Amino acid sequence: MAQTDYPEIAAIVNGLDPVDWVQVRLTANISPVDRVLAGMRAQTFAMAALRGTFSRRFPDISLAELNMKVLAYLTPVRMVEI
Repeated sequence: MAQTDYPEIAAIVNGLDPVDWVQVRLTANISPVDRVLAGMRAQTFAMAALRGTFSRRFPDISLAELNMKVLAYLTPVRMVEI
């Protein structure tokens, strides 16, 4: 199969960063539980960083409102009223 047989796929693949083989080996050597925990820690860190940014940008809102802003920012689905 030549790369020109599927130009759409070739365009997607060419846009990807090169494979980080060191990271692949490191990830392969940890248990699935530890992989999930690492992802959860990364998510927690990102949400805390975003919460800190929003708290500086909106100093007068409550913690509950701040958390809702974080969720709204990170949630790709937008709910609409019917």
